[in-house]
Amino acid sequence: MSRRAPMTPPDLPGFTYLDLLGSGGFADVYLYEQQLPKRRVAVKVLLTDRISSGSVEEFTAEANVMAMLSTHPAIVTIYQAGVAHDGRPYLVMEYCPKPNLQVRYRREPFPVAESLRVGVQVAAAVETAHRAGVLHRDIKPANILVTEYNRPALTDFGIASTTSAAAESAGLSIPWSPPESFADVPRSDPRSDVYALGATVYTLLAGRSPFELPGQRNTAAELIQRIETMPLPALGRADAPLSLQRVLERAMAKSAADRYESAIGFARALQKVQIELSHGVTAIDILDDHVPEDVVEDEDDGLTRVRGVVSIDPETNPAAGLTRPSATTAPSTAAFAPRFESEAPAETVLRAPTASATAPLDATVRRDTGVPAYDHTVVRSGAASPAPAPSAGYPTPALSLAAPGPVGPPVTAPAFEAPASPQPADAPAAPRRRVGLWVGIAATIVVLAAIIVGVSLPGILSGERDEASPSDGPVDPQDPVSAVVPKPEDLTGAVVPEGVRFTWTNPEPLDGDHYIVGAVTRPDEEPQLTSIEDTQYVLPPDPSGTTCVEVTLVRGNGRQSEPVTGCTP
Repeated sequence: MSRRAPMTPPDLPGFTYLDLLGSGGFADVYLYEQQLPKRRVAVKVLLTDRISSGSVEEFTAEANVMAMLSTHPAIVTIYQAGVAHDGRPYLVMEYCPKPNLQVRYRREPFPVAESLRVGVQVAAAVETAHRAGVLHRDIKPANILVTEYNRPALTDFGIASTTSAAAESAGLSIPWSPPESFADVPRSDPRSDVYALGATVYTLLAGRSPFELPGQRNTAAELIQRIETMPLPALGRADAPLSLQRVLERAMAKSAADRYESAIGFARALQKVQIELSHGVTAIDILDDHVPEDVVEDEDDGLTRVRGVVSIDPETNPAAGLTRPSATTAPSTAAFAPRFESEAPAETVLRAPTASATAPLDATVRRDTGVPAYDHTVVRSGAASPAPAPSAGYPTPALSLAAPGPVGPPVTAPAFEAPASPQPADAPAAPRRRVGLWVGIAATIVVLAAIIVGVSLPGILSGERDEASPSDGPVDPQDPVSAVVPKPEDLTGAVVPEGVRFTWTNPEPLDGDHYIVGAVTRPDEEPQLTSIEDTQYVLPPDPSGTTCVEVTLVRGNGRQSEPVTGCTP
């Protein structure tokens, strides 16, 4: 069965079509540029044959629910919805340019820490939808996009179920669907989404869907038989604890009654594994619909009711404390005394009289001519007082280090000197010795000279220059690696004796380029992919008469292009 061709993108007022992003069983997704505000958006358009009587009204109601849910940080944002001129309903959504989780897990399994984090975040999104009365029904890695900020974003909230022409079991992604989806009368409830959540986390960890067995046939019928009867295979990872395997086994129990009762129960079980592994615990973001009985009246007599998002975090460390200084915790604003002043015994300190508080700030201070110039005390704003005369036990401060301005009293540095010998209070001030200060200054000059000589002299003697000197001129910046990987081009197929040979070209070849290719057999089955370096690949002919291949260009740094598909009848 060949993959269908996408429909022609609709003409939407205010939007310019750019490219095709993907196609599914019920809709096509296109990349448009919105004109005002100018941004790139993803537009999902329902297929014409899926539209029936009353489906437009159902689609409108579902779009309103999705718009309400899209405020969640782990759900794709919905900007607007409408019906095109040709009658096809469409949704304008947030464009997530990074590869979805399906593309990533096919390249390599996820780390345990990231798998747990994604599982908790997506489970919180599903719990929010359940509380709004919405079942997802198609949770799988391909429906978890990645935003520009590397956050998972769940999409495709049951849009297919709004069309009355679609059966309840239509559009199922078999590898991640619970056993009750394949019953004669399919049924689904919140625990069905819990199963799909567990299957998705298992896939991220194992690098394959839960019941896909390497080296064996993995057709739809065989997968369904394993899902209904086979125990969940072990992850087979040394870094995954046994408790994580048990959590996944309970989430994916054959009987819905044996699973976690809710998505938030599954999220809390993953949090316990995070704690066991000493990982950071991911918060569970859910919408709190509880409205308090009391209301808060604001200053303009308006009523405000609390309604917001609750972040459930099992631990807070350290505990939150006071965020504003109080009367008991705020530091004192009183002027502080220098340390050496408080250390001296009170009975031996002879203090100078305090200057009048009304003295002008720019008053001229009369200084003692016997004191050297470097010992002058500089009068700062907020304290205008003459320098006290030297006295026993009270060394006069040297150069003031305080900055000007009304920020408390000046802070001064004490002079390096020995205590003065006691003398009568009325004795004239004797010249003060500055031996310690001059010794300190001389030592500083010697150290600085040694540093300068040590740094400069070897280069001068050797005749070498610092290669990183700014005098060498500006250095040309390196071009960053482009984040956009072009799609393979000229994908064609031809019948050869070995089967069907597909060839393509690389529009911008770089070292390390390789390709992920695989046969596309059914639209509801994931292709079996492999990595090659050549620009050609041979497939056995499909029994249906049409052979299709999917090709993705992968750079040496791991970035991937959007996959392209080609078919040969």
